[in-house]
Amino acid sequence: MKLTLVIPVYNEAATIAALIDRVRQVPVDKEIVVVDDCSRDGTRDVLKQLPPSDDLRVLFHEVNQGKGAALRTGFRSATGDVVVVQDADLEYDPMDLPKLMAPIADGRADVVYGSRFSGGECHRVLYFWHSIGNSVLTLLSNMCTDLNLTDMETCYKMFRREVIQAITVEEDRFGFEPEVTAKIAKMRLRIYEVGISYSGRTYEQGKKIGWKDGVRAVWCILKYNLLR
Repeated sequence: MKLTLVIPVYNEAATIAALIDRVRQVPVDKEIVVVDDCSRDGTRDVLKQLPPSDDLRVLFHEVNQGKGAALRTGFRSATGDVVVVQDADLEYDPMDLPKLMAPIADGRADVVYGSRFSGGECHRVLYFWHSIGNSVLTLLSNMCTDLNLTDMETCYKMFRREVIQAITVEEDRFGFEPEVTAKIAKMRLRIYEVGISYSGRTYEQGKKIGWKDGVRAVWCILKYNLLR
C-alpha cells in the first residue's frame, strides 16, 4: 500500500529539509508531494536545491493562498492508495504514520485522524488557552457532525485517496480542518482515531495559527454542517 504525504509549506526554510529527511526514514512505500505556497524566507531556494528523486515532487504557488489551497493542489497530484497531510514544522512525528495507516490497510477505516489528546504518547506542554480553543472547536464540531473525535484540528488526517479526491476543498486557510471533517461525516465513512505524539512549537518559533483562525473555524463548522 503506497502512501502520499502532502506537505503544505509557507516560510519553513529552517525545517523543510529536515522534515523531508524524517519522512524518508518512515518504513512504508511512499511519495512526497511538497506544495510551496509562495514562501518568502528562502524555502523555495531550499526546495530547488534538493537533489532530484523519484519519491519527491515539489509544486510551487506563485501567489500565497493559504494551507487549504496548498492542500487542494497536493491532493490533486496524489497517486498513492492513502493520502495524509504532513505539516513542515516538525511538530508531528512521521514515525507515527505506519500506525495511522494500519486501520486503512486492514480494511477497517476510510479515514484516520491522529489525535494529540488520546493515547499515551508524549506531548510538549505549551499554551493553555490554545488547548482550550482546540477542545471547544472539537466539541462544537462533534455536536454538529455527531462524531466523537478528540482532536478535530489535528494536522494528521489520513484518507483513502478516492475519498479525499472526491471532496472539493473550498477553504483556502486553516478552515480546511472543520470543512473536511464536516464533509467526511456527511459521507458516512468509517472514521478512526489513533493517538500520536506532539512536539508543539511556540509563536516565536514560527507557529502561524491564531485567534482569527479560531473564529473562522467556528464559522466553517456552522457553514459546512448546518448551512449546506
